[in-house]
Parts: sequence; C-alpha cells; structure tokens
Amino acid sequence: MEFSRRALLLGAGMATTGAVLAGRMAWLAVFEGERYQLKAQENRVQDRLIPPRRGWIVDRGGKPIALNRPDYRLELRPAEVENLDAALIAIRGVIDLDVGEELRIRDDCASQPSFMPVVVRQNLTWPEFTACNVRLATLPGVTPVQSFSRFYPEGERFAHLIGYVGAPTPEQYREDRNPLLIYPGFRIGKDGIERHEDKRLRGVAGSSRVEVTARGELVRELGTEADRPGDTLRLTINRDLQNYAARRLGDNSASVIVMDCITGDVLCMVSMPAYDPNIFSRRVPAKLWNALQTDDHTPLLNKSAMGLYPPGSTFKMVSTLAALEAGIDPGETVGCSGAYRLGNNVWHCHARRGHGGVNMHRALPLSCDIYFYTMGRRVGIDAIAAMARRLGLGQEYPLPLPGQASGIVPDKAWKQRRYKQAWREGETLNAAIGQGYIITNPLQLAVMTARLASGREVMPRLIADGKAPEFPSLGIPESHLAIVRQGMIDVVNAGFGTARAARSPIADLMFAGKTGTAQVRRISAAERKRGVIRNEALPWKQRDHALFVAFAPADAPRYACSVILEHGIAGGKYAAPIARDVLSFLFEPERALAVLPPIEAEAARARAAREASEAAASIATETRQMMPSWLKLDIQPPQFEIEDPDAPQPPREPE
Repeated sequence: MEFSRRALLLGAGMATTGAVLAGRMAWLAVFEGERYQLKAQENRVQDRLIPPRRGWIVDRGGKPIALNRPDYRLELRPAEVENLDAALIAIRGVIDLDVGEELRIRDDCASQPSFMPVVVRQNLTWPEFTACNVRLATLPGVTPVQSFSRFYPEGERFAHLIGYVGAPTPEQYREDRNPLLIYPGFRIGKDGIERHEDKRLRGVAGSSRVEVTARGELVRELGTEADRPGDTLRLTINRDLQNYAARRLGDNSASVIVMDCITGDVLCMVSMPAYDPNIFSRRVPAKLWNALQTDDHTPLLNKSAMGLYPPGSTFKMVSTLAALEAGIDPGETVGCSGAYRLGNNVWHCHARRGHGGVNMHRALPLSCDIYFYTMGRRVGIDAIAAMARRLGLGQEYPLPLPGQASGIVPDKAWKQRRYKQAWREGETLNAAIGQGYIITNPLQLAVMTARLASGREVMPRLIADGKAPEFPSLGIPESHLAIVRQGMIDVVNAGFGTARAARSPIADLMFAGKTGTAQVRRISAAERKRGVIRNEALPWKQRDHALFVAFAPADAPRYACSVILEHGIAGGKYAAPIARDVLSFLFEPERALAVLPPIEAEAARARAAREASEAAASIATETRQMMPSWLKLDIQPPQFEIEDPDAPQPPREPE
C-alpha cells in the first residue's frame, strides 16, 4: 500500500510537471509564437540599407559639375564578426592596413551600433577589390561593396560655388535620427550649393532583404527595394565660361562674376585660389588644412559672395545718378586742380596735376575725383546711399549660397546707430568715390552693373528652375541712365578713358565699363612729401585692390561683369583686360582662348620668381637664427620691382 501511495505521489508530481511544461509550450506556441517566429526570422533574414545616389549638379547646358563615380570599398559588420582580431589578421593578408587604420576600425566597431557596417578601406583599386571578393568570401561579417562617391570633374574651379560633401556629425544624427547619417560612406552637403540644396540632392534610401546562415554568410536575396536617387540640379552657370575665367585669373587672389542682364542668370562665379573639393569629400590631411588656413590668398574664402572690398571708382555711377536725381545739370563744369580743400584737410585727385574743367559727361571717363567730391558734397550722403541701395548694394540675395556678406552702405542714421556719432561732411567726400565706410562684394557690383545696363531691378539666380522672372523698372529716368551708360562706353572706347585696355577685340562689338582702384591703407602727409611709393614696390598686402565692372554689347546690353583682383594695383591696367577676355569668350571663344598660353606662361614665371624670393627670405631667417647674437647681419631677400610708368594712381584719402 505504501509503495502504491509513493508511486501515486510521484506520478502526480510528474503529471503536474508535464502539465506545466505542456501549458508553457502551448503558451509559447499559441500566444508568443509570432514573437519568437519574428526573432527566428531576424536571425535568418536581414534587412540591409541601400544608401541613395546623390543627385547630379549640371550646368545650363547639362554638362556635369558634380556627379557620382563607382567607389569600391571593404566593409565589416561587427554584429556578424566572430573574432575581430582574427578578421583583421585575415584582411591584412589581402590589403595593407596600418596601425592608424586598425585603431580607427576598432573605435568605430565599439562606438557605433553593431548592425551598422564599418568601412575598412575606401577607394579600393580594382585588383584590390577582386582580391577581397576571392580571398575574403567566407570570412563572416566582411563584405566587399561597390558603391558611389561624389566626384567634381572641374575641381577647384567650382569649389566655392558648389561646395563639397562630407560625413555627417553626431550632432546632425541626433537632430535627424536618420539611420543614413550613420551609414559608412554616406555624405551630406557641407558648403555651397551642396549644403543649401542637400535635401533635394540626397534622395531616398532603398533596402535589400537577404537570407543568411548562422555564420552570417549570404544564402540568397529575398527582395530589393531600389533607392531613389536625388534630383538632378541644373544651374544657370556656363561651365566652359567658368573654366575659362578661372584659367584667366591665374595665380591672382580674385573674383570674376558674369550675369545675364535680362534674366538675372549668373553665368560665371569664380573665386580663386580655391581648394580641391574631391579631397574635402574625404578626410582632409592636417598638413593641407594648415596650409589652406595660413595662405595669405585665403583659398577657403568665397570672395565672390563673402569677400568685402571698397568699391572705389566703380561706385561713381551711383554718385552720378544721385546727382542727376538731385537736379544737377550734367553740363555744369567743375574745375579740377588735383586737390580739393575742406576746412584744414585736402583731398587729392588721382591725377596729381588735375583735369581742368570737367562736366558730368567727362567725369566718368576721366574718373575725376574732384568732380565727385564736389557733387557728392552738394547731394549729401543720404541721397547717395538711397541710390546705392536701389542699385543692389548693401543687400543679400536669395541664392543657394550660405554666408553671403551684405556689406555696408552708410548714411547718417547708420553712423549714429553704429558709432553714436554725427556724420561728418568729409566722410561724404570719401563715400562719393567709393571709399570710407562703403564696402561691397563682387556679386553686388555685378548686380549693380546689370541694373545700370538694363534699367530694371535685376536679381541674380543660380538655379535654372522654370522661366526666368520679369523684373520691374528701377524707376530711374532713361535719360539719366543714358548719361551713365555713355560715360561707361567712353571709359573704354574714348581716347581719354581710363580703361582703354578693355576695348573689345571683336569687330563691330563695343564693351562699356568702369575702372576702380581701392586703397587698403592710408597715405600719410609725410609719405606724400617724400614721394608716394609705387604700388609695385610695396608688399603684396599693402597694394591697392584693382576693380572693373562692365557690360556688353554696349549698344544692347546683355551681359554684366565684375572683376576684383585683391591687391591688384590698378583696375585699368590689370582688372580691365580680364573682363575684356571673359566677355570676349561669350562672343568668340576661339579668340579668347588664344590669349591664355602666353598669360599662363607669364603667371608661371611670376610664380617661380615669388617662390625664389620666399626661399631666399627663409634662408636669410634661418641664417640669422643660427648666428651668435653678437654677429647678427642684416640679411635681406632680393627685392623685385616692376617699372610701370603708365599705371594710373589711385584716389587718396585726406591728409
């Protein structure tokens, strides 16, 4: 009986245990079945992200400016790697990995989600890529991948306009929470149009559903949802003109802008020197970055939209229109003796001996400072500033360019706000010739010229979306604009004009323009007494800026152009010929291209001379440092001076 009781208890216990197990199994199978089925599916089936191809950027004719090219790389998925050390040893047997690369791979594996791949090596050569496919095919978690990377075929000639792409920052991922932003090799716009139009160019990611073994080896593809590439962005830029302008600038620190006076299309926006955006799309070497930051020609600055300069005599068209609007008779004559006195101060004309009697019709071609001092004082700064704003100065334009500089168009209220001081009459004299507080950027000067040429409120545009807008009238009488345009025609084509070097080389085609030479330093009375040092003999940073604005054809304006050469000495001699050649390219490209070989050869000789001078200065410095203190010698590098008796003298500030 006892045995039967013991057996009964044991059997009951076993039955209870079996019932519990059966109930648990039923619970897992019926109520939790879907959940565990999904987990099993995840172990067997993986969803892999397919990054979208970035949209192309093309010029007005469809020629590519930014595109994508095949990029072969090796990726490592930490979640699928059984032994990272063993995987790295196997990879080193196929491609060379230095210590820095290994440390970076280990850091990436530890810091980012394990399901996200880590780039082992980008930009593999075809032999390297095929070797990885053959020799690493069975290594779990290591996959050779064919993708696409951004490529800029024209390099630095479009760098400041287009910008570049780069890896997203952790802050950008935290803001967006888009898994694409932590996908290896994915790039977003970092500057220029690439940055401003990033969402439009980025596209939409796709996905690939694959079946894998427990070791992560691919069994088969179960389905793919293709990525949707970003939009193709068509610009108003003329790629060939942009390339020509960049070559024509050579080694100058400069900007060239060309606009369509009717549509506002920006055909060319060059800022030189620049950087290669193809390098910036990857990791920038520290040595290169330091060199770019310390270069006195500021290759990282977009001079066209962000550079600020006194407009110099290119501003005199503004003063002319302000005088006409104030009712001043264009035939009224002003006597120019070379100097203008206000109180105890004397303002000088660039022509030291003066121009004699000058009226409005001759004032622009002669660029007579005394005439504009006189008329500017009569008109007043507020009227001059109002006209400058009507012509587009002191503005930011609705363009896809981050960081535009608006410049300064001063008036009495501005000075009171800025300095808590009243405006002085002498400051009006400086403003009337484009000096003093007035600063502009090259884009504003191009817009100003387009408005003068067309008489309309032209606004620049860079993206060719839809039909070009029709711009309203400036509200300036056509008779006033005709006087200014004729003055600009005479600047280039009359025998007494300051820009004879800008005359059109094309038969039956005339250009119109205005020179400008803007001071970067004040010339003291003591310097004047002992003789002003010529610009060519000064250090580069102390030389005057050279400016030129133009439109063409003179009788039916279609294109407007602005050229600024930083520390370029004289607008008439150095900036005007560049504008002439760039405008000529629009009408007769072959003729314009013919001038490049000798110019580029001259630039190469100048570059070699500058490098020799810098090397001599470096040797002198090192020699002095090596000498004992009691034996220091005054070792100077050789000085190079260019004699140019015909270079026009820039306007001077008061003593």
